[in-house]
Amino acid sequence: MVAKKDAEEELARTPLQAIILADSFTTKFRPITLERPKVLLPLVNAPMIDYTLAWLESAGVEEVFVFCCAHSKQVIDYLDKSNWFGQPNFSVTTIESHNAISAGDALRLIYEQHVIRGDFILVSGDTVSNMSLSQALKEHKERRRNDSNAVMTMVIKQSKPSPITRQSRLGTEELFMVIDPETKQLLYYEDRVDNLIGYLSLDKALLTDNTSISLQNDKQDCYIDICSPEVLSLFTDNFDYQHLRRDFVKGLLVDDIMGYKIYTHEIHSSYAARIDNYRSYDTISKDIIQRWTYPLVPDVQFFGNSATKLERQGMYRAPEIKQSRLSKIGPFTVIGTGTSIGINTEISNSVVGEGCSIGANVTIEGCYIWDNVTIEDGCKLKHSIVCDGVTMNSGAALEPGVVLSFKVVVGRNFLVPAYSKVSLLQQPIKQDSDEELEYADNSSGIPEVPSISGTLDKLNEEERTELPDSQEYDVGDGGVGFIWLVSEGGQEEELRHSVAPIPVDKLVAIMQITKDEVDIPNEDGSFLPPSGELGPDSITNDSNEDAEDIRDDSIIFEREVEATFQRAVEEDVTDDHVILEVNSLRLSYNMASADCAGALFYSVMKLALDAPHDSPNELYKNVVTTVSKWKKLLKYYLPSIDEEIEVILKFEEMCLESAKEYSPLFLQVLHHLYDQDIIQEEAILDWASEKEGAEESDKVFVKQSEKFIQWLKEASEEEEED
Repeated sequence: MVAKKDAEEELARTPLQAIILADSFTTKFRPITLERPKVLLPLVNAPMIDYTLAWLESAGVEEVFVFCCAHSKQVIDYLDKSNWFGQPNFSVTTIESHNAISAGDALRLIYEQHVIRGDFILVSGDTVSNMSLSQALKEHKERRRNDSNAVMTMVIKQSKPSPITRQSRLGTEELFMVIDPETKQLLYYEDRVDNLIGYLSLDKALLTDNTSISLQNDKQDCYIDICSPEVLSLFTDNFDYQHLRRDFVKGLLVDDIMGYKIYTHEIHSSYAARIDNYRSYDTISKDIIQRWTYPLVPDVQFFGNSATKLERQGMYRAPEIKQSRLSKIGPFTVIGTGTSIGINTEISNSVVGEGCSIGANVTIEGCYIWDNVTIEDGCKLKHSIVCDGVTMNSGAALEPGVVLSFKVVVGRNFLVPAYSKVSLLQQPIKQDSDEELEYADNSSGIPEVPSISGTLDKLNEEERTELPDSQEYDVGDGGVGFIWLVSEGGQEEELRHSVAPIPVDKLVAIMQITKDEVDIPNEDGSFLPPSGELGPDSITNDSNEDAEDIRDDSIIFEREVEATFQRAVEEDVTDDHVILEVNSLRLSYNMASADCAGALFYSVMKLALDAPHDSPNELYKNVVTTVSKWKKLLKYYLPSIDEEIEVILKFEEMCLESAKEYSPLFLQVLHHLYDQDIIQEEAILDWASEKEGAEESDKVFVKQSEKFIQWLKEASEEEEED
């Protein structure tokens, strides 16, 4: 007993350690990552790795080991010059390798260093989170005390995939997990399922060996793992373990001999996500701007970012900006230090870096403009990424989904086609797999495609043989750069992982394919639910728990609809696109039309409330303007009186709880909805009638509307007499 107590005390004294993998071991961010490591790419004007380090420091981690491979010198130099070194109670150490080609190789090399002394946090350097680690660590350590085979705890979060694209909002594939609902042990993990919709093959042993299991397809893997030291030794003992999920996690789940176990910890109110592709880069950037990641937001300084001031409607401005009075900066936009903006230029829902020069009559919408970019007069950019040092000559335009890598020059009046990737580097003929290494620094001993610091003429003969002879594309008058070809079958991948929204016609086509798929029943003719608990007791769940689940689903549904509507506002998408997205959510959460109507009405009214106003009269004008713009969308979800009554009830709820500023305007807004034929008189009269037997506190707005209701009754009676 004494020895056990001493061991526990020693464990408690061990500083909390973390491993950051600063190499993506993927090619998803090419051509950009041929020249700069992914962890140093700017995310809302701060390098990705700064978000990861800032979170780990705030979460109580004391020692961090940063594993560097591709472009290792750039990562080490950045950290050397940053403020992360020398912080009290927070040490950062780099481990460099020139040979690792996978996460498995990285962990084997770290094991050989003998630096990990206890449980540790394993993350990649593209992770953004504000979660507390306390509860997850406590659960992990308690399980370890009771069962030494409990070697890992994975952090997960609810995030239902789109029923249309089968992707999460981060652009990752639909994830299926089987979890023991009592112990939270992970029993099955699959993120690359069969293309046949509705079909999933599970081992019968999952049902025979467990009294109850929960099949989930509405969870997001946050790629934050709490590991025991045995995880490193397991990688060392199994050289075929390369990929963390595909090899290691799946390998442990099917290994019946050693009996190692993986558990899950689900977070709810906290934020955690990993930047896996361009779409998740876009999504997480928007989440940061909309402050879901607080305190890791632009106006709160942490190492690596500059002071930025938050203004109305989510606008952030750094110091020393030169902006023409006739230019317009829209909502949810970040402007970096030293940037100048010319006359009649409009920027919305975008991030602009430091030292950029933006001319007159430029339109920028939904873009990520990095540092020292020059955009001349009359250019138009939409849903694109523009890297450091790029020049766009006058009149040039970018269609959605374009990526311009470092120092590319786009010629005058040239239109870069949608989803194009343009680089000063020619496209390599050899197509690496996702597990293979990005081009590394010269010091690694691995051949390198030349960086922007050199010239293409300096390629040696060996490197030239890796490049095609006729791949030089004209990017306009005075343009410099190569347009990379999309591989056969790669168009759909570009659409799914781009920073640009998937076009409506493509969504419609995907929906049609989905409708044509045939559901495959079980042997007894029943269908497996997409997410839920299976087992002997699954049918006899407590009714209170069911009601709580329904309430939770309703809340999550409303938030998802609000987020969808907000993205529509930011990206100026059509009503039809919003309807597709909301219908997808409706199917996913099994909601009624009235739920959609209430959630959308709330979103519209919140948009009006968030717009600048200094008086109730100005707020009412905001309502008139906003309702007018989104009238068609609201009407679509009001097919009957029931849905219209739901809208009135939702407005009552807002006035009493979440948006009390609307209370004195209830009658005016209700009258306006009636005048616009959004709410019919029958719905208003039925709503008032239902309130007759209610308590006085529930009749506040009926009384406020008494004269209007009486007028409607008299008008209705006159019509009946006629």
